[in-house]
Amino acid sequence: MNYINRSLAEVVRRASGSFKCVLLSGPRQVGKTTLLRTLADSKRREVTLDDPAARSLARRDPDLFLATYPPPILIDEVQYAPELFPFIKMRVDKSEAVGQYWLTGSQPFHLMKNVSESLAGRVAVLHLQGLTEAERAGRPDRPFVPRFEEVRESALDSRARIAEVMFRGSFPQLAAVPETDVGLYMSSYVATYLARDVRDLVKATHEHEFLTFLSCLAARTGQLLNANNLAQDVGLSAPTIRNWISILESSGVVHLLRPYQNNLTKRATATPKVYFTDTGLASYLCGYRSAEELERSPIFGHLFENWTIMAVLKSWWHAGMTCEASFYRDKEGHEIDLLIRDAMRLYPLEIKVGANPDASEIMANIQALKSTGTKLESGAVLCLARTNQPISRDLHRIPVGII
Repeated sequence: MNYINRSLAEVVRRASGSFKCVLLSGPRQVGKTTLLRTLADSKRREVTLDDPAARSLARRDPDLFLATYPPPILIDEVQYAPELFPFIKMRVDKSEAVGQYWLTGSQPFHLMKNVSESLAGRVAVLHLQGLTEAERAGRPDRPFVPRFEEVRESALDSRARIAEVMFRGSFPQLAAVPETDVGLYMSSYVATYLARDVRDLVKATHEHEFLTFLSCLAARTGQLLNANNLAQDVGLSAPTIRNWISILESSGVVHLLRPYQNNLTKRATATPKVYFTDTGLASYLCGYRSAEELERSPIFGHLFENWTIMAVLKSWWHAGMTCEASFYRDKEGHEIDLLIRDAMRLYPLEIKVGANPDASEIMANIQALKSTGTKLESGAVLCLARTNQPISRDLHRIPVGII
């Protein structure tokens, strides 16, 4: 298997040299443990709480567990034993050494509350997702904001090419071993991780109802989240649906993009939009079994928007930074797909399938937000173009492949 260097590696090194603990969170199978193993020296031991015996000891006698596995240590899937956190705190407070505990967790829903209460100021919390195009190309990620002065080319300049990338998704296994069957991998992922880990959290009584929920949610990717409508399709209550979505979000399976609101945007929607963090998984849940099927699908545009937004967010997360992102939609139907704030500057980004998007509607949507008194920088259209090019004085075309 070919190892693909991850942008977050250097961030982990720096964090481990400054904090006593490092927590790497993210969904299953995105490479958290592999990344930390490549950075660990020979002195650092490893224990996984996927091991029932180790998990039982950690929960039954946390003090004995930590005595059995002293630092420097990598504890994998630490969310299975939240009882460890107070005891880790007591141990790191007795030493000034940094980088003592490396932790991974794929279910921050339970994890983060315990971390914030027990390890505040002692732990660096980093977030890893699937591969980015930068990582595939062997270059480091950097937080994406429109850089109009750069002229770069992208190979993702057609529906067929981006459909193949979207269909395969971003799990490292599929990139490191290209001959891996995508459908088989995704079906195993759903059965092994979603149906086991997440379904236990949502307390679904029947696997069928949970899988129906996942498929219905995937079909709505890139759309405003309507829990009542989704509940009708699945046959469950709206509060149950909202709870399940919250758990999927906290587990890193979906991302809810919140609407941009301030005291100037009284007519903006208050409803978030839902995106899957991996378009390959979303495609599989929607029933598509090839890139060609995906390319012809009626939700191709929504999945393209999904892929592009996740590419932008991951460029920030994999640089070790928080991305302040939102979207705008008002009651008159004006919409801006993505707003990125960087150093008090707000960048409007539109996402369009194709290489030569029409600027008139895009500029009208941007002007609608400006009319509320919101100050915006020059905007960009992320699309299937080959190179950067200005569309107008205040709007540029940027290829999605260079994010």
